[in-house]
Amino acid sequence: MNITGILIQTLGGLGLFILGMKMMTEGLQATAGQKIRRILEAISSNRILGCATGAGVTAVIQSSSATTVMLIGFVSAGIMAFEQAVGVIIGANIGTTITGQMIAFKLTKLALPAIALGVGLKYFSTKRSYRHIGDIIVGFGLLFYGMTVMKMGLSPIKSDPQFIEFFTKFSTESMSGILLCIFMGTVLTVAVQSSSATVGLTMTLAASGLLTFPTALALVLGENIGTTVTAQLSTLGSNNAEAHKTANAHTIFNVIGVGIILLIFPWFVDIVEVITLKLGADSVTHTVNGEYVNVARYIANGHTIFNVINAIVFLIFLPKLVQLTILLSPKPVKSQERYRLPEFDSGFIDSPIGALAKAKGEIIKNLEFAHMNIKKVSTCLLIRDDDILGERDAIEEHLDDCQKIIIKYLTTIYQGEVNEPEAKEISEMMRITNNIERLGDGMENVSKILEKIYENNFIFTEKAKKDLKDISDQLDKFLTLIVKELHEKTEGFYQKALANEDLIDQLREDMRYQHIERLRNGECQVDVGVFFIALVSNYEKMGDCCYNIATGVDRII
Repeated sequence: MNITGILIQTLGGLGLFILGMKMMTEGLQATAGQKIRRILEAISSNRILGCATGAGVTAVIQSSSATTVMLIGFVSAGIMAFEQAVGVIIGANIGTTITGQMIAFKLTKLALPAIALGVGLKYFSTKRSYRHIGDIIVGFGLLFYGMTVMKMGLSPIKSDPQFIEFFTKFSTESMSGILLCIFMGTVLTVAVQSSSATVGLTMTLAASGLLTFPTALALVLGENIGTTVTAQLSTLGSNNAEAHKTANAHTIFNVIGVGIILLIFPWFVDIVEVITLKLGADSVTHTVNGEYVNVARYIANGHTIFNVINAIVFLIFLPKLVQLTILLSPKPVKSQERYRLPEFDSGFIDSPIGALAKAKGEIIKNLEFAHMNIKKVSTCLLIRDDDILGERDAIEEHLDDCQKIIIKYLTTIYQGEVNEPEAKEISEMMRITNNIERLGDGMENVSKILEKIYENNFIFTEKAKKDLKDISDQLDKFLTLIVKELHEKTEGFYQKALANEDLIDQLREDMRYQHIERLRNGECQVDVGVFFIALVSNYEKMGDCCYNIATGVDRII
């Protein structure tokens, strides 16, 4: 027996399976990514609805790890509350079992036709959307072809006494044996970085007669623990406490769930067998040509039943899970640094949805920073404050640095595999970021003009002061409207934004006309009037920047 050949064929088949899984997941994310993000962002605090959403989204993209990484992106960006994310994570574990159910249908005959069709769409289609569909179909084909290759690779060893003796070590007749199986399942999934792949390998080993059904089920429990490592890796290097809590919730949920099933493992095996028989399957001991043809269905059902039981238990005790996660997670460190630059984790790059959520969160923070400082500078229109005016260079430099960092990150995302809607969203985010920087330029100009006014002891008329307060207040309302829309979508936002833009333009025209009238009547000095017009013009230009930001927000929300 050629051990090297068996090893190469088995690992090659596993590689094809993982490649197919990755292609299918990426294709599904690229095709449905925008809708998925909007669904996740709109989740309410209802735990049942969150769980159902998590299950549905994960069933679509075929990866609980991908869903969890997205959620970490949303939570760290401040778009979703941690408590909301936990409910979705619970559902995501149910959704990921769809892969195993799909494998159990034994669609291996469709593998090569799917690869042929998918390659045609992927490499010969001119439309990007068709190319992503090609990825899905090729991934589907490679997944099942990989299963076939693994099965063929393992077939020579299923009657070999030495290998049979090795696999009998993974017995579930004792607690130590069950723990060994769970440990091996965890380690294998950590190494492969895909619970779906290790579940597929477990199904293949069981179908070949190398693993008993209880042993395979114990390995699957371990694989559920191993899959949480992907989310943990995505938080490495991050200082965001909410992101760590989200990843930890996934780990705690799966580890405690496995612990519960471990206490009733023999009965759990019986429950899975009874339910599967009730659903019309043949006995798990039924063989054809020495292969256990139905064991895959039993393993798939066991995987699903485990996660459903786990979800029911934790949905009931969700507040306790949240409290435990907070207790075991690092405490948030409140940064005293005012000029905090955007922080981006490389772990999100492979998930465009999560990466864009993170970018959006930093854009919101950047806009809020600009808004806060524009408000502060506007107070100096009426009351001199040299400390506020003296900060303008540091603020402007900070906004410039933020612009560069955010644009660089968005460019990195764009250079990856993104679909057409995501490419447009990246373009709009860049436009928004550039206009936030221009807001900073406007604020700097206003600060410099005010400094010159106070140095020369110029005094505005009461009417001029009122005009400046009116236009600055209107800009403040416009920015408040935009920030609110970035946090939560509202009806008629664009019409409100357009009305704000028109109002600021009209204020500028009215103020210019009234200023000319005051000059004619000798109510104000020419030198002071020049500064007045400059201030009004800068506020109007900042209003234009706000309108540009608003149109971008309207397109990407």
